[in-house]
Amino acid sequence: MKSPAEIIQLMMEKDAFSQWMGVEVLETGLGKCKLRCTVHQDMLNGHAILHGGITYSLSDSALAFASNSHGNRAVSIETSISHIRKGEVGDVLTAVATEVHRGRTIGIYEVIVTNQHDKVVSHFKGTVHVSPEIW
Repeated sequence: MKSPAEIIQLMMEKDAFSQWMGVEVLETGLGKCKLRCTVHQDMLNGHAILHGGITYSLSDSALAFASNSHGNRAVSIETSISHIRKGEVGDVLTAVATEVHRGRTIGIYEVIVTNQHDKVVSHFKGTVHVSPEIW
């Protein structure tokens, strides 16, 4: 059976969007993951602040890595995000995914994204379907 780090590495190799965002994997473990990326100019929206899709995507990647870390393939079936604080060019975002519940076929995760000042930028909740397929 593959370790969480091996599974996440396999996923990252095929994850062009996370690579484009410059996502770095800081920590891995069963049901958890910590990621980081830096906000750059082409991540801004029409208000010249961080596009909400970036914090959503960072959170979604953390969800994917955390939920697949057990060895079974898992895909999201429902997600939501609350945007709490704006982001700007140069901000360093850290996403921490935590497993809230893990059943045979359903997993629930929370992802908190903070900036370099440890201020919460977004709060994300994701539900995944856990398949019997193994990595």
